[in-house]
Amino acid sequence: MKRIVQVKIYKGEKYYVAECIDLPVVTQGITLDELVENIKEAISLHLEGEDLTEWDIFPDFSILLNIELEPSYAKT
Repeated sequence: MKRIVQVKIYKGEKYYVAECIDLPVVTQGITLDELVENIKEAISLHLEGEDLTEWDIFPDFSILLNIELEPSYAKT
């Protein structure tokens, strides 16, 4: 069973986007702080009332956020 739910974060055209690797959850936010709150809420809502063993996730799971950054030489 997984103790960590992995989330990939990247910068879209206007917003930061968070996409779960382990769950079918995607959300966005204007700031990284807003995005973190949104992803916590989205995961919580998605798993609400679910049997976590069906998702192969421990009840006391953690969320690991990975941020994709553009290389510094790719600035426009």
